Amino acid sequence: MIETPKKYMNPYLAGFFLGFVLLATIYISGRGLGASGALKSVVMQTVQSVTPSHAESVDYYKKYADQHPDGPLKSWLFFEVIGVIIGAFLSAVISNRVSLKLEKGVGVKNSTRIAAAIFGGALFGFGSQIARGCTSGSALSGMAVMSFGGIITMLSIFGMAYALAFFFRKLWINKAN
Repeated sequence: MIETPKKYMNPYLAGFFLGFVLLATIYISGRGLGASGALKSVVMQTVQSVTPSHAESVDYYKKYADQHPDGPLKSWLFFEVIGVIIGAFLSAVISNRVSLKLEKGVGVKNSTRIAAAIFGGALFGFGSQIARGCTSGSALSGMAVMSFGGIITMLSIFGMAYALAFFFRKLWINKAN
């Protein structure tokens, strides 16, 4: 017998819990949340492992190595993201939502949707490095401490998302409009 998935949590309640987790993180660790730093740690470790001579000759990699003497993967952001992945999987198991599926619009090829997702993710990752943080790091954590930069980051992210959604909505909306 196949169980139906449980309903999603009320978004206002989920937002309250996210705010609580954010404040608890700031109180316990003295830092907010962030995810882009974890990917940066993985990239740095990969460069150090694959081409150590390149990592030693480029100032950017040397400065990063000096700031992380125990290695890039010892960053608390790396462990935070591992926890998020494990927590999301456990939540999906509990809610009976574990499946592999690709959300895409009618008539959109899998390869087009995947390419658009990768390209969008790469742009967002690039932007997070320019902004010195991602949505969770700059925007949520920044707004939690009333940072003007955090507020501008959040407005920029959501403003650009709304501005571009019209042009790309057919990639993920399942209606035939």
